[in-house]
Amino acid sequence: MTPISPFLEKQIAMLSDAWSWWWESTNSSDEFARVSLTFALISLVISWYAWMFIKNRGGAPPPPPGPRGLPLLGYLPFLDPELHSHFADLARAHGPILKLRLGSKVGIVVTSPSLAREVLKDHDTIFANRDVPDLTNALQYGGFDIVCTPFGPEWRMLRRVCVREMLSSATLDVFYDLRRQEFQRTVRYLYGQAGSPVNVGEQMFLTVMNVITSMLWGGTVKGEERASLGAEFRRVVAAMTELMGKPNISDFFPGLARFDLQGIRKRFGECALKFEGIFDSIIQQRMKIDKEGGNGGGKDFLQFLLRLKDEGHAKTPLTMNHVRALLLDMVVGGTDTTSNTVEFAMAEMMNKPEVMRKAQQELEVVVGRDKKVEESHIGKLPYLYAVMKEVLRLHPALPLLVPHCPSESCVVGGYTIPKGARVFVNVWAIHRDPSIWKSPLEFDPERFLRGTWDYSGKDFSYFPFGSGRRICAGIAMAERMVMFSLATLLHSFDWKLREEKLDLSEKFGIVLTKKMPLVAIPTPRLSHPLLYEYE
Repeated sequence: MTPISPFLEKQIAMLSDAWSWWWESTNSSDEFARVSLTFALISLVISWYAWMFIKNRGGAPPPPPGPRGLPLLGYLPFLDPELHSHFADLARAHGPILKLRLGSKVGIVVTSPSLAREVLKDHDTIFANRDVPDLTNALQYGGFDIVCTPFGPEWRMLRRVCVREMLSSATLDVFYDLRRQEFQRTVRYLYGQAGSPVNVGEQMFLTVMNVITSMLWGGTVKGEERASLGAEFRRVVAAMTELMGKPNISDFFPGLARFDLQGIRKRFGECALKFEGIFDSIIQQRMKIDKEGGNGGGKDFLQFLLRLKDEGHAKTPLTMNHVRALLLDMVVGGTDTTSNTVEFAMAEMMNKPEVMRKAQQELEVVVGRDKKVEESHIGKLPYLYAVMKEVLRLHPALPLLVPHCPSESCVVGGYTIPKGARVFVNVWAIHRDPSIWKSPLEFDPERFLRGTWDYSGKDFSYFPFGSGRRICAGIAMAERMVMFSLATLLHSFDWKLREEKLDLSEKFGIVLTKKMPLVAIPTPRLSHPLLYEYE
């Protein structure tokens, strides 16, 4: 028990002695005085207990406000599946920072630029960790990836490998031919489907998947084997992302995790085993090729990673588990995010045909209808850049970012955020805040021609890739993929809807998706059929 301060102890003793003397020496006619002194003593005792309570709490401010929940379960039974919009509604009722009791976990939702700045910049080091979901335990190399690894030397090593070496502009330039070949295959396929309905999101998923796997091991796996591998990856990635988006009892009641009551870890583990088998097979092929002195017909990320692993590092070496985890990050993290962003962009432009016309006119001026679009053209397309930025504002790929987890209790916005809380930054809601954005629900790319917003993470009114130490490591890659995808689709084809009505509604998940797939009809627009041939 915390000891009483000497001063307060002396005051209580003095008042107690005075009270005893007064009570014993007075008669019934002095009742008022007796009651007054008794009340004073009670007030002092209450003040002492209040002082003790504050002292034991270290004088910490209160937790954020929030809705009431049920005993044991907290607010879990009341969560709406569309978390991004549900959290925005709660913020309007309870304020820009609120607390949710989620089972045995504490959830904190932040919904304003100033509070996001406190979390992601002012207290960046404290919030630089993740609340790692239980299903990662199903992976042999769970926790070795750049997303889940705790902030520290190992994470810095992985970040350096990704940002400075593997995903730098110079390295991405080396692999341009691999990306170009995959986009040419897609253009050829769409040309063959001219006049027929095409599921745009599905085709972009396949294209992005093939681009990423081509960059990962395009110099290792060839021909029909590579095509079948891409199809298998699509099935596994779809299953894994669906499981990652499901609420998991094991996350909210860690004591129950060993029972896996919903079977989520088991199913995720089955998907993981398929990945591990594929990765190990491909790694063995690459190591065999390198041992024999060949390069498999070209370089790829896998060759690059294996070289870094062999070079070693005295303090934080890159291990084979790190290699596998980084491959998984690239495949799972880079497919849905890119393909869904492209699908939303195409849908928004088809909903506002004048925007599509302006983007195509820009491409005609910069590229011309007698040439294929190349990545070298991208830097000359400011309007198309504005389209991409507006899509990332209206439909950010990760609407709540990846949840942060404070390593110690911290004060944000005048409230105490407890250590170990799951902190959601609702970037989706901030991007639609009418106090920040004029006509926030309108798709208006030209706002990014008039303004100076970028996605570097410095402006907390617009930060689709996050901010601070945990900002997305693949920004350069995402920018190239989305821009090249849009430029290729718009330059090579005109597009019209199969049906007059276009549904732009969203479906929440780890990655934001379009609720109804975009089905559209392509019509070739280049000057000669040979421009649609695969080189």
